Amino acid sequence: MHLSPLFSSCLELLNTRIILEEFFVSSLSKPLLKIDGRIGEGGGQILRTALALSLCTKTPFQIEQIRAKRKKPGLLAQHLTCVRAATQIGNAQVQGDELGSTTLRFEPGELQAGKFEFDIGTAGSTTLVLQAVLPALGLANAPSELLLHGGTHNPAAPTFDFLQHTLAPVLARIGLGLELSLERHGFYPAGGGRIRVKVTPCAGYSPLELVDRSPIRERSAHILLLNLPESLVRRESILLQPALGVEPELQQASGHGQANVVSIRLRSDELCETFTAFGDPRLRVEAITRGLIDLAMEYDRSGAPVGPHLADQLIVFMALAGEGRFRTSFATPHTKTAIEVCRLFLGRAPQLEKAGKTVMVVMG
Repeated sequence: MHLSPLFSSCLELLNTRIILEEFFVSSLSKPLLKIDGRIGEGGGQILRTALALSLCTKTPFQIEQIRAKRKKPGLLAQHLTCVRAATQIGNAQVQGDELGSTTLRFEPGELQAGKFEFDIGTAGSTTLVLQAVLPALGLANAPSELLLHGGTHNPAAPTFDFLQHTLAPVLARIGLGLELSLERHGFYPAGGGRIRVKVTPCAGYSPLELVDRSPIRERSAHILLLNLPESLVRRESILLQPALGVEPELQQASGHGQANVVSIRLRSDELCETFTAFGDPRLRVEAITRGLIDLAMEYDRSGAPVGPHLADQLIVFMALAGEGRFRTSFATPHTKTAIEVCRLFLGRAPQLEKAGKTVMVVMG
């Protein structure tokens, strides 16, 4: 039968509409989860945790009041890159993915492994972009490789060194393999850094058990310097050397701009914890260094194996494993916020229990 061009066009439009409706119904096979972006610490942690859990559970969500408690609410470049990375990796449909947006609707499709490259375009944290997609890539059906451009050492974010020396070895204990390489440093505000991440997935995350810690057997200090006088290193070393009993290791960083980053690593038989401080022109380096030493020594005295910032990173993996426990020196607002978002997606979440002067995080 010969069909008129007009009838054929109408039929094609109808078929397209049916396909789109089928996709919409399929993507919403689970109810749309509504999230208030003001809960907990009211920042980007809510969005990143929601993206990670949405990809893993195929739960669509809508978040409103994104980063409502921040000086500049809404999606900044780093958060938008998180969304776009999750969209590509999760074959998702998304609305509201633009700078400054305070509302986002995210409907995940089938997770795909592969090679990906994402450029924040600013000094925004590459490690926080990784946080949004790593739990899902760790459960994919094949290995993946990511090339991330932006900041590699940012205040208020895990540094590349923290990922390499602290987080990756702990994730290996639950089954997730990470191979990390730093190709160029990126500091605020210049950016321009680049990290490469290779992910070896597992069939499911194993429970993590980190309750006790043996005495610290190795202490080290590391100073990254970029386009600043080495006199800063001498001033920092005067404090670091007697506190740790070792001379700090100096590395002249690659990249653009200026930077002074000091880190302390404390290694026990169970893991290596990393603590970091950033030079600030408004503060004397002595004050910054003393604060860093105090933070590391507080962790040492606590006897807890998991530092507060490592705890932030482990909540989603623990929730997805369904059981496990670890002890941390204290629970940060980021940890508590991640727990609340896990409860929204999974119906249950890790619990915080006092353990003397420390906190036990328990799942199952």
